[in-house]
Amino acid sequence: LVAILIGVPALRLRGDYLAIATFGFGEIIIVLANNFIPLTNGALGIKGIPEYTNLWWTVGWAFWTVFVLKNLVNSSFGRALKAIREDEVAAEAMGINLFRHKLLAFALSGFFAGVAGGLFVTLISTVSPTLFTFTMTFNLLIIIVLGGLGSLTGSTITAVLFAFLQEGLREVEAPHTIGSWTFPGIPGMRMVVFSIILVILMIFYRRGLFGRWELSWQEVLNLLHRGKKTHEKS
Repeated sequence: LVAILIGVPALRLRGDYLAIATFGFGEIIIVLANNFIPLTNGALGIKGIPEYTNLWWTVGWAFWTVFVLKNLVNSSFGRALKAIREDEVAAEAMGINLFRHKLLAFALSGFFAGVAGGLFVTLISTVSPTLFTFTMTFNLLIIIVLGGLGSLTGSTITAVLFAFLQEGLREVEAPHTIGSWTFPGIPGMRMVVFSIILVILMIFYRRGLFGRWELSWQEVLNLLHRGKKTHEKS
């Protein structure tokens, strides 16, 4: 519902202006959450939330999200969104309602973002406006751009790799003690590395590492079949 309320005025804009508007709404929500103390407890947030999230919930929702989006992309609605992505003027000339399709896509994105937020909050047992900063938005942007703006497979693979890289760099930022020697960490190393990766992508891989390539069941079966033949020959 919040995504629809935000999308109605924001989707009247296009391109960079739309991106700026959505970032602006995000900052407005953070300010409201910080100041609406009776409901949100301000910057301190709400503590002691029951821990419902586990591996099965997380993986289950991840598979369900990919399944829904994969079927959506192959539907008439998904093809209409592809047409809008390629050329809004041509899509509108073909009779596609730009605002309606954009608003539905915006609402769907908001739904899955809300599910992800709920899983995250019930994993760490707390929610605070300080958790949802521009850094989190920046990280999500890197995952999408790195994987490919038109590839579910790429976004899924890079999300997993990004999580491992983020945790590895966390160790670089933390101080380490070896015997009597203490080596200071390097604060902010994650943002430095991710920023460099994003710049390199913008220069050399404008469509991301995977572009619009998608992994299909047929390709998986062909790969298994080739592996079986190789094993029989050996």
